[in-house]
Order: sequence, then structure tokens, then C-alpha cells
Amino acid sequence: MASGFFAILDDIAALMDDVSVAAKIATRKTAGILGDDLAVNAEKATGFLASREIPVLWAITKGSFVNKIIIVPIALLLNAFFPIAIKIILILGGFFLAYEGVEKIIEYFFHRKKADHEVITAVKQDGIEAEKAKVKSAVMTDFILSIEIVIIALGSVLEKSLPIQILTVSVVALLATVGVYGIVAIIVRMDDAGHKLIKRSSDKGFVALIGHLLVKSLPVIIRILGVVGTIALILVSGGIFVHNIEFLHHLLPSIPLIIKEFGIGVLAGLIVFAVVKLCKVILSSLKSR
Repeated sequence: MASGFFAILDDIAALMDDVSVAAKIATRKTAGILGDDLAVNAEKATGFLASREIPVLWAITKGSFVNKIIIVPIALLLNAFFPIAIKIILILGGFFLAYEGVEKIIEYFFHRKKADHEVITAVKQDGIEAEKAKVKSAVMTDFILSIEIVIIALGSVLEKSLPIQILTVSVVALLATVGVYGIVAIIVRMDDAGHKLIKRSSDKGFVALIGHLLVKSLPVIIRILGVVGTIALILVSGGIFVHNIEFLHHLLPSIPLIIKEFGIGVLAGLIVFAVVKLCKVILSSLKSR
């Protein structure tokens, strides 16, 4: 009896050791997507009142956990019984990410910025609705990026046994959520930490200097993450198309991959943006009749 119990423990230890090695490899392969996920969601989790940043981030984090709970078992089942569906889902997700990225660029260059009093009025009037909309958008974007993370993690352990596949993908999915949103939480609370340091040091000395640096750095970091997040959306979408559509994979081989992925992502985003605009115009004309 005792020998059988210890044999089971030994098997579990061996399995966990295999999972640890596989998870390290899978995490390394998904590092680029995790970086994109961080940039995109840090930008989406900001822009609220200080008192609402953590509640909003927690709402997005819970949505991310739900996404992983949905995606992981479906990905494993589809990989076993209908693998072509994974590629179709990835491509559809790529169009969504491309649209989000291009929409941000078009909005930045062609939409007039609101004056300060307009922004304040809009926040007062539509704060709760705007918050819900941003959370929903962040969770949807996380869903698409999570699919990419899970599929890449799964692809790194296809030759392994089913238990190792399940545990490895689950570990990577959990790390993606905890790691990404943990770092995002640190970023969005930088200014509060800075103000506390300034207050405790009576705005004197090295500690106060660090506090001022944190406060001044936050808006710069947010702007940088906004730009990086937009570029990341387009690059991830372009990468999905290039790696999953044979024609695009072999198209223009002399062009650097990152440029090709960005160009294809922008083109896909513009196509979806035009289709969405056209549909809105048609629906608007139908409603006005």
C-alpha cells in the first residue's frame, strides 16, 4: 500500500516536472503576445478617476479569467476533433484586432479633440456607461489575445501527452492573466504611490524626488503604452494572417516580417473599418425612412 502511494507521488512529481519544462518553453514562445497584451490592456485600464482604476481593472481581470476558462477547454477539444476551426477563429480574431488598431489611428488623426470642459461634461454624464463600454472592449480584446496565447502554448506541446497539454496550457493561461494584470495594476497606481511618498517626506529630499518622478512618469508611460498598444494590435493581427494564410505567408519574402505584418494588419483593419462604416450608413438610412 505504502509503496503504491509513493509510486503515485513519484508519477505526479515527474508529471509536474514535465509540465514545468513545457510551460517555460510555451511562455517563452508567447512572450511577444504577452507583451502586446500588457501594452493593450494597460492603455485600456487607464483614463478613469483614481478611485475607479482598481475596480475597473478588477472587472477586466475577472473577465480575463472567464475568457481563459472558456478558451482553454474549447481549444483542447477543437484541437482533438476539429483543428481547422482554430485557424478560422484566429483569422476572425485577427480582423477584430486589426479593426480596433486602425480605428484608434483614424480617430487620433481625423477626429477633433474635445475641449477640457467638454471632456469633463462627458465624464459626468456618461461616466458609468463609458466605464462599462471600456471594460467590455478590454475584455473582448483580451479574449482575442487569449486565443492567440492559448493556441501558441498548445502548439508547443502537441507532441506531449494529453495531461501535459492540459496542465501546460492552463498554467500559461493563468500566468498570462495574473502576470499581465498584476503589472497593469502597478502601473495605474504609480501616481498614488508618488503622492504618498511626497506626503510622507514632506516634499523634501530624495524620497520626494522619487515621488515626483512617479507622478510625472505615469502620463508619459500611459501615452507610450497607448501608442505601443495600438501598434501591438495591428502587429498581432498581421501576424495571425501571415502565419495562418499560406498566400500571405509567402507574399513578398524580401520585405522584413515585421513590416509585412504591420502592412497586412493595417490593410485588414481598413477593410473592416470601411465595411463597418458602410453598414452603419445603410442602417442609418433604413432607420430614417
